[in-house]
Amino acid sequence: MSENVSQVTDATFESSVVNSGKPAMVDFWATWCGPCKMIAPHVEALAAEFAGKAVVAKLDVDSNRQTAIKFGIQSIPTVLFFKDGKLVDRVVGAADKKVLKEKLSALL
Repeated sequence: MSENVSQVTDATFESSVVNSGKPAMVDFWATWCGPCKMIAPHVEALAAEFAGKAVVAKLDVDSNRQTAIKFGIQSIPTVLFFKDGKLVDRVVGAADKKVLKEKLSALL
């Protein structure tokens, strides 16, 4: 995993994402999820590209059920986008890097 991708948990989600002061993209995933593995390189590439400008994070839904339930995650991968600490967009399923980049760029 890239050093630019933050690993967030139920305990760190508020401070790392909601209160970060930056736009954020959070990938809700699990180790057993094939489509999650397909988008992982996109998430890592965007984390490097947006380093210092936005938070790019991953949250393992198996280990962090509270946050997944709070945001109504029913299938993975689901990528949530936050601006000013508020959920503003989501992508469900294995999205293309271009789609994820457009949505994150729109928040800057």
